[in-house]
Amino acid sequence: MLDWTFDAKLESWDPLTDFPIQNLPFGRFRLPAETAWRIGVAIGSKVLELAKTGLIASNDINQVLQLTKAQRANLRQSLVRGLTAGSCDEAAWARHLHAMDAVELGLPCDIRDYTDFYIGIHHATNAGRLFRPDSPLLPNYKYVPIAYHGRASTILASGKPFHRPNGQTRSPALAAPLFGPTQRLDFELEMGVVIGTPNEIGQPVSIGDAESHVFGLTLFNDWSARDIQAWEYQPLGPFQSKNFASTLSPWIVTIEALEPFRKPLERPQGDPEPLPYLKSAADMAAGAFDVDLDVAILTPRMRAQGQQPQVISRSNFAQAAYWTISQLVTHHTVGGCALSVGDLFGTGTLSGRYPDQCGSLLEISLGGKQPTKLANGEQRIFLEDGDTITLRGRCHRDGFRTIGFGECAGTVLPANASCA
Repeated sequence: MLDWTFDAKLESWDPLTDFPIQNLPFGRFRLPAETAWRIGVAIGSKVLELAKTGLIASNDINQVLQLTKAQRANLRQSLVRGLTAGSCDEAAWARHLHAMDAVELGLPCDIRDYTDFYIGIHHATNAGRLFRPDSPLLPNYKYVPIAYHGRASTILASGKPFHRPNGQTRSPALAAPLFGPTQRLDFELEMGVVIGTPNEIGQPVSIGDAESHVFGLTLFNDWSARDIQAWEYQPLGPFQSKNFASTLSPWIVTIEALEPFRKPLERPQGDPEPLPYLKSAADMAAGAFDVDLDVAILTPRMRAQGQQPQVISRSNFAQAAYWTISQLVTHHTVGGCALSVGDLFGTGTLSGRYPDQCGSLLEISLGGKQPTKLANGEQRIFLEDGDTITLRGRCHRDGFRTIGFGECAGTVLPANASCA
């Protein structure tokens, strides 16, 4: 699977960032005063307008998402040839390069539907321990890829701010709930899985074919109102505590670009085997992806003083995940559910094993009991108005060029006036 396009010696015309020529993620952009989106490919600090290269016929991202594996490989090879320094396409394509900081980056595709999974076993254990110290994981966790159906309508492009949500909360000391802004606003460090090829209703996708339905991966922040969540989540799971905003990074890193960074899925010895429909030797051997992740916070005071964001957590996708993306696709469709082009899966919070690898403030603060001390002297238990959270992800491997996912950033605005 590792063809010449992964050669670490290949160089493009543009300085290196997260987006060397070995990466080439897809997204959408528009120029100032435009309303229509164009398909872009990130290369260095620029965006290549894909339709202008003649490699695709239109700016319909769904046509790209639905390309077969062979078609995607051909497109990748054509892009690498054209973007290699000194190529015969350099002069023509250079006219269709736009500085990334001069365009608006939007959602990488129209999100048709959204499901949030819960595959981060360390997060599930940490969160469960806050409520069930003796048995943090429920009996189904190691058999079923747990998920809930979220709201696609409030998925925001990176950089878009959102308002602190209002909702019902109830203190144990009160007999009745109160209504007002959440006081326990949290981030969740996740990755997004973007579906390319759909399946027909009633036609499950086998574990061996599941990855062919996935176009690529993104960064994803599923903002959460923990106090609203605690009051509402039984018996049917999250609702208002999750549906107010989620943030998605602008670039989809393709499965092809991630080939060098595959790893075996590692489960603790003695854990139950997946049921047969979720079990594949090939998937277990190479279905995880080695993506280093980090979370940074920029507070209003830090911003006013010209300080840089402070990293407050580091984790890794492969080390955090209990299920592979193929298992998610297969389980999602096993009952006959039809996936659509542009559907999004959230992985759930990808916390690591250790305290400095927690992917949410719920875990970092031990349920609100332990403030996080920042370098400038500030403290945080949960997020305050004006705070910006930025997620980043990068893949490293000796002998290969490092690739990245860009940034997934969102800023908390004050709550809107109560409707009560």
